[in-house]
Amino acid sequence: MLEEVERWLSTRSWSVTDRPLHQLLAAKQRTGQSVSVVLPALNEEETVGEIVAIIRHDLMHQVPLVDEIVVVDSGSTDRTSEVAAAAGATVVHRDEILPHIPAVPGKGEVLWRSLLVTSGDIVCFIDADLKEFSSDFVSGIVGPLLTDPGIDLVKGMYDRPLRGAAGQGGRVTELMARPLLNMHWPQLAGFVQPLGGEYAARRSLLEQLPFPVGYGVELGMLIDALHLVGLDALAQVDVGVRKHRHQDGQALGRMSAAIYRTAQLRLARGHLVRPSLTQFERGEDGFEPRTYSVDTEERPPMVEIAEYASRKVA
Repeated sequence: MLEEVERWLSTRSWSVTDRPLHQLLAAKQRTGQSVSVVLPALNEEETVGEIVAIIRHDLMHQVPLVDEIVVVDSGSTDRTSEVAAAAGATVVHRDEILPHIPAVPGKGEVLWRSLLVTSGDIVCFIDADLKEFSSDFVSGIVGPLLTDPGIDLVKGMYDRPLRGAAGQGGRVTELMARPLLNMHWPQLAGFVQPLGGEYAARRSLLEQLPFPVGYGVELGMLIDALHLVGLDALAQVDVGVRKHRHQDGQALGRMSAAIYRTAQLRLARGHLVRPSLTQFERGEDGFEPRTYSVDTEERPPMVEIAEYASRKVA
């Protein structure tokens, strides 16, 4: 490990307990910073309501740390929107944001569009499929941004159990993302959960970043932030244990392909070698190929979008 990374680990890796809520509230009041929480959601009616309710209770009613909770629904066919609204979130459908730009499927697309329907100086992203959720996930990752003006982006780190086994979650991280980062961006080798969906950043940074529209958004954002603001502006906070719905092996394969492509674009910005992934499923006549396109589209930095620029002027 690079000496720079070892130093970073000792100075930019914290625990949620390092910054008590009263300290965060005092920093928020002193600096006047506002905090938005965004939950990208697709068919998460079983979990989204509890997450929203806990954040509202702990960090809006008991302690006024969060200013708004926005759930961006990316086309749910269940009651995700209704459940989220009933729990107290502002719910916006993905297609209602920048309607003249046709939306494409993908988490990154939703996160990118969320910048237009939130107002916080600090934007905190939380996945909507978390179980046994704790508001520590929010307070932990916004804490360094409230208390340290030199920090621009904070990732959550946590244990990820898989079917009861500790530390076995995050398979795409260990098999794809971590090797890529260690080989090509060794400065980022200290991140425990580089692909984790729980992270917060200053709006002033997010609006300057391109957003891969799909699963590559977390990796792309981390790499681009490193180049834009430097390693010391990045940090991570231990928030405990993350439990969520796990995907099957083939879904993880498609995720890995998108992440690899995101890395490839940042390594070379070259032509597309093969924008598809073929997998196999057993059918009546043996193994049958299934080919999936690998999302390679990226949205430009939000500061380049006219509607966003005019909103900031207003």
